[in-house]
Amino acid sequence: MSYYANSGAEDAHGYNENFYIGGISSNALNDNDGPQIKLYMNDENFIFGSITNAAPNVYAILFDSSGINTVGNGIGHDITAQIDGKPQQLFVLNDYYESDLDSYQKGKVLFPLNTLSEGLHSVVFKAWDINNNSSESTTEFVVSSSAGLALDHVLNYPNPFTTYTQFMFEHNRPCTGMAIQVHIYTVSGKLVKTIDAYQVCEGFRNVAISWDGKDDFGDQLAKGVYVYRLIIRTAEGESAQKTEKLVLLR
Repeated sequence: MSYYANSGAEDAHGYNENFYIGGISSNALNDNDGPQIKLYMNDENFIFGSITNAAPNVYAILFDSSGINTVGNGIGHDITAQIDGKPQQLFVLNDYYESDLDSYQKGKVLFPLNTLSEGLHSVVFKAWDINNNSSESTTEFVVSSSAGLALDHVLNYPNPFTTYTQFMFEHNRPCTGMAIQVHIYTVSGKLVKTIDAYQVCEGFRNVAISWDGKDDFGDQLAKGVYVYRLIIRTAEGESAQKTEKLVLLR
């Protein structure tokens, strides 16, 4: 191996023959496990089967005690993402890997996809460590057209509940401010509680909205089944709503 350096005023050169190419190390790590992969779409609030916009980001967090192979050493040892199982939709993502500060073991990949058709899609993400071990992670997502405000996966958790529950939902307008209302009714149709909130969601899932099981007057509601209607509205006047049931226990 020959060396050359230049300081701007002087030249330097040298060589070294004291290294091996190939061979076996007696101190090699006994590592047979591939990288740990946490796979999302857009952000860490994503869950399997959630909705996204038409051009989402593949977002993966990687960890391996031996280090992540980010240069594709070895045939087929690249970091890849394949969309919908299509060969023409196999993307090499080595250049999109970003290591955490001062770490060779952990990092993330954020890769923007082109405009996708509405409906169900899948991603298979694959990565390797430097000991030739690989791992795969798969997720699915539903592209919802940005032409209209969409609301999905409306739920409250826990359900049934005793002292509190939280309302959650997904939408297709990330980084959009929206007014949120939750109307809670008895099964006979009487409105007993209205919850108002305003949020700007960075991703496609809201910040959970808590409720303590009390009515608009601060009185504890009786146990039983209730119906709630969740409504979201944007500043442009668009709105979407869904109705679900919850059970209050005492």
